[in-house]
Amino acid sequence: MNTGSTAAAAGGFTSIACMPNTDPAIDERSVVEFIIKQARIAGKAKVYPVAAATVGRKGERLTEYAQLVDAGAVAVSDDGDPVRDAGIVRRVLEYASQFDIPLIEHCQDMAASGGGIMNEGFYSTKLGFDGDPGYSEQICLARDLIILDTIRSKYHAAHISTRGSIELIRRAKERGLPVTAETAPHYICLEDKDLETFNTSLKINPPLRSAEDREAVIEGLKDGTLDCIASDHAPHAPQEKQVEFQNAPPGTVGLETTFSVICTHLVRPGHLTLPEALALITHKPAAVLGIPGGRLKPGEPADLALFEPEEEWMVHPDDLHSKSKNSAFIGNSLVGRVKNTILDGSNVTAPMVHS
Repeated sequence: MNTGSTAAAAGGFTSIACMPNTDPAIDERSVVEFIIKQARIAGKAKVYPVAAATVGRKGERLTEYAQLVDAGAVAVSDDGDPVRDAGIVRRVLEYASQFDIPLIEHCQDMAASGGGIMNEGFYSTKLGFDGDPGYSEQICLARDLIILDTIRSKYHAAHISTRGSIELIRRAKERGLPVTAETAPHYICLEDKDLETFNTSLKINPPLRSAEDREAVIEGLKDGTLDCIASDHAPHAPQEKQVEFQNAPPGTVGLETTFSVICTHLVRPGHLTLPEALALITHKPAAVLGIPGGRLKPGEPADLALFEPEEEWMVHPDDLHSKSKNSAFIGNSLVGRVKNTILDGSNVTAPMVHS
């Protein structure tokens, strides 16, 4: 918890949500309470647990939402896996609606994915890897949106990566469904062709998609179809990633580079203004989770970050305060750097290794 919250502070985040794909899963009151207690001891960031939607994230039996929310959980999810079937999705939405919390869905039809480890297309064929088609994300999302049309409860689609999914969300919003959605920094600027390097830090779930999908993600952020950007921070030990590409677990760390990636690939090219881009990682995600923060108001806690939007820096492993160094952006030159992070009026800035 200490290194994770230190990484959050280094990236300018004063509040973060902890997803339940942990060991053990966040499926009991005691685990929620433990996370919050440890975050307070670390004192670097406010941590809001997202509880498992089902016991052990197995998609079979719902967890006790009343106890989990009372302990401090702000949403439910089986992240890392989708909620298993339509019947369970309906029950999750019905139960979650009683507490006004969202289901955060990892949109992936496991049968359609077929064990693919990268986006299905030209480059998966070229590299000889099993492909995960974009429609695996869309099938799961479409299933959930159909149910949401009947069970009007808060629903949030996590780390959206495809043009087809963005179009489904766009149409759902036009129909007035209570859906929000996010993408992650890597889907803004990386593509499946980048896997020709066999860099295991680029192995992510959902996988990096095509150039067309990347462009659609940017358009979805510009027109508001995608509500926010989440770091999708997924740390792994070096020995887990230093294996053959097909054997490496998916995931990349992102807390310390999210702001810079947004400045480099959304603000500098003119896709969004700096205030528009900052909204995607401040008050908009806070609104999705129903938590305080994201805006400065008189009398409210002083949670803020000071940054230099034009500073250029090279991402070096030694710069990362996370215990894990599996960043997709190692060796990249980025623009925009957090200088100070203030939590409840106190400086919690992590020291910079390289100036």
